[in-house]
Amino acid sequence: QVQLVESGGGLVQAGGSLRLSCAASGGTFIFYAMGWFRQAPGKEREFVTAISRDGITYYADSVKGRFTISRDNAKNTVYLQMNSLKIEDTAVYYCAAHLTALTVKVFTDKGEYDYWGQGTQVTVSS
Repeated sequence: QVQLVESGGGLVQAGGSLRLSCAASGGTFIFYAMGWFRQAPGKEREFVTAISRDGITYYADSVKGRFTISRDNAKNTVYLQMNSLKIEDTAVYYCAAHLTALTVKVFTDKGEYDYWGQGTQVTVSS
């Protein structure tokens, strides 16, 4: 059973930056592909970005060029660097893990993920 704990959310002005962290425990981190999703009030949870076991990344068009996902396998942690934040980035951000034998594949469907964190709130103000 993998436990995921997100941190780093908060209130930031439009154009600012935040870095989210997701610490994993209870499993062998290198065996998991990781992803970030977000959910705004009244909306479905949507894909933001993902990283494969080998570090291959993929981004939603809405965040491409502004957000960067990375992972530190020595620290069992995945990060989400968010720059040039917009009001529409306001949401609860969730970290997710998918156990896979595929080292180069990223996963973009929330239904593919096995474990989820509790979420961290990101609020972007004008």
